[in-house]
Amino acid sequence: MEDRFSKLFEEAKNSIIEGDEDLALEIVKRADEEGADLMDLLLNGFGAGNEAVADDFDKKKISIAELIYATEIMKSVTEETFSLLDLAGKAGAVSSDKCRVLLATVAGDIHDIGKTIVAAFLRSAGFEVIDLGCEVPVEAIATAAKEFNVDIIGTSALLTTTIKEQKKLEKYLRETGERNNYITMVGGAPVTQRWAEKIGADGYSDSARDAVSKALELISKKNKDR
Repeated sequence: MEDRFSKLFEEAKNSIIEGDEDLALEIVKRADEEGADLMDLLLNGFGAGNEAVADDFDKKKISIAELIYATEIMKSVTEETFSLLDLAGKAGAVSSDKCRVLLATVAGDIHDIGKTIVAAFLRSAGFEVIDLGCEVPVEAIATAAKEFNVDIIGTSALLTTTIKEQKKLEKYLRETGERNNYITMVGGAPVTQRWAEKIGADGYSDSARDAVSKALELISKKNKDR
């Protein structure tokens, strides 16, 4: 983020915290006109606000209604940003010479934005992506992974109360004998490299750009080990 845009990023963050959709969309338009990095603004401006709202919900400072409303604003902001960056079409692509990735936000978690951005980046890099959406149970993730014959399973959790679902998925795949069939990746605000290692996930990323690099790295390693 350039210093001259620091105020814009702060305004973007606050627009999500305050639940002001009109202001949020106006900020996107202004950022585009002023030449700001729209994806950076989405991830580190609006995204910071989204994480702050999730943290407040975790701490029971806001209601589920307020959390859902902030999520809806983030969806609008993301759609507008993707449109300006011409990523909307890429978000629906399903062709790849690299591999197939299954993405899902875990059960109990309504946050879909970070995962949607990761999906767009992966598709732009040539991956085929199956996006199951949010609040997806472990069993449904495993069933879809098998049905679509995916190479990578990526799960997102933005709440500290829902990251346990990532651990549950690792356990479920081991118990069903499916674990070695997939590369697993985890992400989300409360997720760390240490958490990934603790639950036995293959990879962790803290941004959409890093998710692409990590996916490429893990696929390359898997192909060499075959």
